[in-house]
Amino acid sequence: MSSKKLVLVERQGKVGIVSLNRPERLNALSQALVDDLSSELRLLNEDNNIRAIVLTGAGDTFSSGFDLKEQMETRPTGVADWRTLLRHCFDGAFQFWRSPKPTIAAVRGHCLAGAFELALCCDMTVAAEDSVFGEPELKFGAGIIVMMLPFMVNPKRAKEIIFLGRDQISAREALDLGLVNRIVPAASVLDTAIEMANTMAVIDPMVVGQTKRAINKVYDTLGLGLALESALDIDMQIEGQGSVDKKQFMEIARSQGMRAAFQWRDARFQDVSSKKGGH
Repeated sequence: MSSKKLVLVERQGKVGIVSLNRPERLNALSQALVDDLSSELRLLNEDNNIRAIVLTGAGDTFSSGFDLKEQMETRPTGVADWRTLLRHCFDGAFQFWRSPKPTIAAVRGHCLAGAFELALCCDMTVAAEDSVFGEPELKFGAGIIVMMLPFMVNPKRAKEIIFLGRDQISAREALDLGLVNRIVPAASVLDTAIEMANTMAVIDPMVVGQTKRAINKVYDTLGLGLALESALDIDMQIEGQGSVDKKQFMEIARSQGMRAAFQWRDARFQDVSSKKGGH
């Protein structure tokens, strides 16, 4: 069994730097990684010397999202199986919103699906110029685990991104939509996030923590918590019932590999694109 750490933590002064550490799998969020992420965040939350937290991915990408290969191998079936799995994934992402300390996502490369939702749960996001965001889940018959997007953009844009399974949202568009705070060269992403964290670390942590609580309370008043729980319950029903598209996607993945499954998914939409302008 590999002893490789799935989550790396560095304490740099008053800033905790958390790195997703599966670069060979584009930092896909496996169940074990989410467990370790939760444990490390809890320790940072309890550490009075840490005043701000930066989340990033090892290598050249933030994360491709929750681990579909793991789902392919474990074969969860029925609402009961999916309830445990999806609750675990939901809590793993939403804990960054709930953290009493400010959290900053430092994004390079791909930030998709569950990873996109994870970044949305952070208080701020710094993005590389070449980073790519999106919610491709509906393209292969899956639902949205952490329905943060409608609270970040207007409903028409949220529905466009989710219903069309958009997974090539540029950093510039993400900035225009208010999904990221700053765009910087890839080599400067982590340093910029740490600089922002260090600025907040100078301020009395009681003031920062209570102010984060006040801002989050605005969204609680708007119903964020109840809405996310309701959306999670709907996703449990979607996955528990199992869509035709998801079943076919997984069947191809098991028989031909994950690359073939993604090629099948993308080919369906290329067929639609090729018919543009037709009658």
